[in-house]
Amino acid sequence: MSHESNARPEPDQLLVDIADYAANYRIRSDSAYETARYCLMDTLGCGILALKYPACTKLLGPVVPGAELPEGVRIPGTSYALDPVTAAFNIGTMIRWLDYNDTWLAAEWGHPSDNLGAILAASDYVSRKNETAGKPPLQMRDVLTGMIKAHEIQGVLALGNSFNRVGLDHVILVKVASAAVATGMLGGTRDDIINALSQAWLDGHPLRVYRHAPNTGPRKSWAAGDAASRALQLAFLTLRGEMGYPSALSAKGWGFSDALFKGRPVALERPFGSYVMENVLFKVAYPAEFHAQTAVESAIRLHPLVADRLEDIARIVISTHESAIRIIDKSGPLHNPADRDHCLQYMTAVGLLHGRLTADHYEDEAAADPRIDRLRGLMKVTENAQYSREYLDPEKRSIANAVQVFFRDGSMTEQEVTEYPVGHKRRRNEALPMLKQKFEANLGTHYSKERVQRITELFGDPQKLEAMPVHRFMDLLAN
Repeated sequence: MSHESNARPEPDQLLVDIADYAANYRIRSDSAYETARYCLMDTLGCGILALKYPACTKLLGPVVPGAELPEGVRIPGTSYALDPVTAAFNIGTMIRWLDYNDTWLAAEWGHPSDNLGAILAASDYVSRKNETAGKPPLQMRDVLTGMIKAHEIQGVLALGNSFNRVGLDHVILVKVASAAVATGMLGGTRDDIINALSQAWLDGHPLRVYRHAPNTGPRKSWAAGDAASRALQLAFLTLRGEMGYPSALSAKGWGFSDALFKGRPVALERPFGSYVMENVLFKVAYPAEFHAQTAVESAIRLHPLVADRLEDIARIVISTHESAIRIIDKSGPLHNPADRDHCLQYMTAVGLLHGRLTADHYEDEAAADPRIDRLRGLMKVTENAQYSREYLDPEKRSIANAVQVFFRDGSMTEQEVTEYPVGHKRRRNEALPMLKQKFEANLGTHYSKERVQRITELFGDPQKLEAMPVHRFMDLLAN
């Protein structure tokens, strides 16, 4: 009988690579810091807008009513002060609720800004703790650095590793990236980060069932908050001395690769730097799952041509890429807002019908309009092989969709093709003024004009923003 060796191995190389980057890499890209400021601005604005929706706000606050922490982490737009683990869930849930900020598309997709839940909670906690102890607090520059690194870890891991292909949800990468960055922010060493990362990889991981028909539901809007919260909990446990598991990924039979990834190693396609933040995608105009952004844009351009001929439409053809078909191509009943904002046909129909798309269009009242389902029923979704290739091409990274409407009399519109959405790097200059307008409008749904002006002026002064202590920034956002 052979016996398995109990000799403790060296940590998996991936754990080492991530920890070395998180602990030691110096970000030198001015472009990355500028983009991170816009990302912070847009992400927080989307979180504030989410406070309009009771389905979101019912999840906020302490897990047990009254279990607040007087000197705890502030939750933007609320009066809550919470322990950092619960705060990470709250912030993460707010910012992801409307699916309206940054996105990263590759073999795996996701939203790197989801890590902000853990980053803000950890940095606010440390800043308040340091001030009490007479030590310097963390500054917002530290938050931006943490965002760049978390974006990079999540995004580079997503380039060549498709977790959705084995049924796992992309928030696994939020947990991993947040564990690495938050452990460092809390004062952990490189070895602490390796240990926390090992815990994140061997942790239980969510299935994607809540994102897909016939089970799509609001858990997809708090899954990232859950991942950020768990990452922070693992960081705290590690800093209490909890051991790591060096071959959490590679252990034969029991490690992540064998148990959950069909025996494949989790590989890096490129070294860590600041590539992801520099190339991240912004949702500027529409709160829509990103694979549908260009379809909505095409539909809105067609709106003036079809608005007066809705009853004459015979069919609608959407040409798209493979990932969109796999994720958001749906027929049949749509049961809730989370179901609707992940349906390519629903979003396209609203664009054709109304010439715009807002978060309110996913609510039950708007969805009751029978014209939406009639248009959905006329739609045919087809894959364009070129769109699928260029979606994965690192030199293009397009997210193309085309929409064409055919009428009963044999006439038709032109095929409206949109390769790159307005938030793409290729359209960044076009997007930035719109991001500022979107941010101010989102703040205006919750704060007074005076508060909106103070916050927007702060974001308009990068040096002042970056030098601001994190806890003072969070106080500015709290009620």
